[in-house]
Amino acid sequence: MKRLAGACLLALVAGGAVAAEKVTLGVAIPTATHGFTGGIVWWANQAKKELEAANPTLKVIIKTAASTPEQANQLQDMLVVNKINTLVIFPLESASLTQPVAQLKNKGVYVTVVDRGLTNPSAQNAYVAGDNTAFGKLPAEYLGKKLGGKGNIVVLRGMPSTLDNERIEAFNAALKAYPGIKVLDTKYGNWNRDDAFKVMQDYLTRFKQIDAVWAADDDMAIGVVKAIEQAKRTDIKEVFGGAGSKGAVKKIIDGDKLVQADVSYSPKFIYDAIKMTATARLKGEALPAKTIIPSTLITRDNAKQFYFADSPY
Repeated sequence: MKRLAGACLLALVAGGAVAAEKVTLGVAIPTATHGFTGGIVWWANQAKKELEAANPTLKVIIKTAASTPEQANQLQDMLVVNKINTLVIFPLESASLTQPVAQLKNKGVYVTVVDRGLTNPSAQNAYVAGDNTAFGKLPAEYLGKKLGGKGNIVVLRGMPSTLDNERIEAFNAALKAYPGIKVLDTKYGNWNRDDAFKVMQDYLTRFKQIDAVWAADDDMAIGVVKAIEQAKRTDIKEVFGGAGSKGAVKKIIDGDKLVQADVSYSPKFIYDAIKMTATARLKGEALPAKTIIPSTLITRDNAKQFYFADSPY
C-alpha cells in the first residue's frame, strides 16, 4: 500500500497538481500603453486585492513590462527573488517569450498563459483566452452582409502573435463566402491608435475607394476614424474595431455613422485567469488545458448589455 501511495503522489507531482503550503503567484502583463492593456492592469490588481484578502496563504506579485526583454527579465526576477511557484502571464509576444516561460515551467512553476499563446504549448500548463476565431469570423460575416457581398476593405492587424494569427486567418476564411469583396491591403497597427492613424493615412493616400475597415481593435479604430475625418473621406461606410470597449459600445448605442458594430473581448479575462489559477493551486488541482471565453457580435440591438459605465475599458 505504501508503494502504491508513493506512486500516486509521484504521479500528482509530475502532473503539477499538488498545492504548495503557500502559493506565490506571479502575474506578468503588459504596461498600460492603451485602453485594452489599461483594462488588463486594472483587472489584474482587482484580482490581487480580492484573492489576497480571502486567502492568507496566497501572495500575488504583479509585474508590468513595456518590452519583451523587460518581461523576460521579470520572469527570472519573480523566480529567483520572489520565489514564485505559479505564474499567470499575458505575453507581450509569442515567439520571444516561449523559451523564458518554458524555463520557469521546467523548474516546477505552474504556468497559465493568457490571450497571446506561446509558439510551443508544452511551455504552459493551461491557456485562457477569448474566442479569437470568433473575433475574426464575426466581423468578416458582418461586413460581408453589410456591403452586400461587394466592395473594398482594408485591414489593420495587431502585433505578431498566435492570437493575431488566429484572428486574421478566421477573418480571411469567413470572407471567402463573399468573393465580391476585395481586401486591398493588410498591415500591423500594433493595437495602438497612433500607429493605426499612420497606417490608415497610408491607406487613404493609396486607395481612392474604400468601403469598410476592419481595424481589429477598438483603440486602433479610434486612430482610423481620426484619419478618415481629417482626410474628409465619405466613401467609407463602416469601421469595425474589436474588444467591446465602453467607448465603442457607446458609439453603437448612439448610432455613430462609422462605428456601428463590434465584437466582445473583455480584458476581464486576466481577472478570471488569475482567479481560476489561484483557486486551483490552493486546492492542489490543475486547470483544463484550454479555457475559451466566448465572443459575441455587438450591434445596436444588444449593445446596452455590453455597456458598463464604471469599467476602465
